[in-house]
Amino acid sequence: MKEIETPIEYSDICPFSDKEFHSKMEELVTEPGFKHAVTWVMPDIDFDAFCQSLLAIPNKQVFQEQVMFNFLQMLAAKTTDGISCDGANKVDQTQAYTMRTNQLDIVLDASFLNLSLLKEHLRTTEVAIGSNLLIYDWIENLVRLNKSVIVKRDVGMRHALEAAEQLSGYIHFAVQEKKESVWIAQRQGRAKDSSDETQESLIKMLAIKGGGSLIDNLKSINLMPVAISYELDPNDYLKAREFLLKKKDPNFKKTQRDDLFSMEIGLLRNKGRVHFTFTDCINPELEQLKGLDKTEQVLKICQIIDKHIHANYRIYPGNYIAYDQRYATDRFRCNYTDADVSQFNAYIDGQLGLAQKEVDFTLTEEDYKFMRDMMLVMYSNPLINKLTATNEL
Repeated sequence: MKEIETPIEYSDICPFSDKEFHSKMEELVTEPGFKHAVTWVMPDIDFDAFCQSLLAIPNKQVFQEQVMFNFLQMLAAKTTDGISCDGANKVDQTQAYTMRTNQLDIVLDASFLNLSLLKEHLRTTEVAIGSNLLIYDWIENLVRLNKSVIVKRDVGMRHALEAAEQLSGYIHFAVQEKKESVWIAQRQGRAKDSSDETQESLIKMLAIKGGGSLIDNLKSINLMPVAISYELDPNDYLKAREFLLKKKDPNFKKTQRDDLFSMEIGLLRNKGRVHFTFTDCINPELEQLKGLDKTEQVLKICQIIDKHIHANYRIYPGNYIAYDQRYATDRFRCNYTDADVSQFNAYIDGQLGLAQKEVDFTLTEEDYKFMRDMMLVMYSNPLINKLTATNEL
């Protein structure tokens, strides 16, 4: 199938075209940073032979099917206890969607989503990724070779609307004209307490383009919520550390090194079981909102997306244990064993031990208790949100 040419106004944010693929790959394989990253993740690889295999690839689709699929399979085998999915039959291959998910890992949410789609013999999504993560030119080249769309961050108030219009226009073009699904998280950045909610600003951005009403513009890009459930969050202790440092200093801000370290930990550490649930496209529910004013429409749309995602979380023993420990109850005691409790407590204690290495002062018992309480919040919130969404709280 011939690739549809992307309009020039999206040339700085869209995935590279198949015409550009080979020349951009030639640039990438000469980058020292790329070599360092590949050999760091796969230390036993024959890098020169790997580069030659990359240069033989004709386009993005083959790159994903022959290279990224194998890489993600390897990564999943090393860092998860299995990736599963439900509801893939809801993805109509004759349609394209804007898939909205909660955000648990900066790198792997969309990567594992696309791995799940490949396993089901479905087309992968284009992935919206913030420019703040693209700290080197070669990283931007790599992600655009891998079907990523650049979300411009930190452009200043004067250019913010321009950037939002450009991104909205491109997503509409991708879904309607290219018939390529697009993945975008339901909020900018991860919720540190694991209580994800859709940001109104993202809904407004998606509705800028389309030429019709807010509802019709959103219906034209087929919003499909997808719930992601990780059994373990490798960054939980780093989030707890951040909560502690902000408690001690409200002006604390993470450094670029912190962001890079979080990406490294999320990529390479154990995530336990990982599950995706594809839910229904929300167009019928959007149609029912047409009588409301725009402010109320946006609020209701966020609530609809959140309910689809929260109601479809997969809940693991650790989530039940965290809830019972957080609230000093035994409400969910039938959902876990004594062995599960021992394993969960040992995991939390081990993660808190790692937190000591990431601060330049000695943690007190009070500090440890605060961070442990925050980790219980992180692991119990998905359950609380699911109970709320299903009217069981």
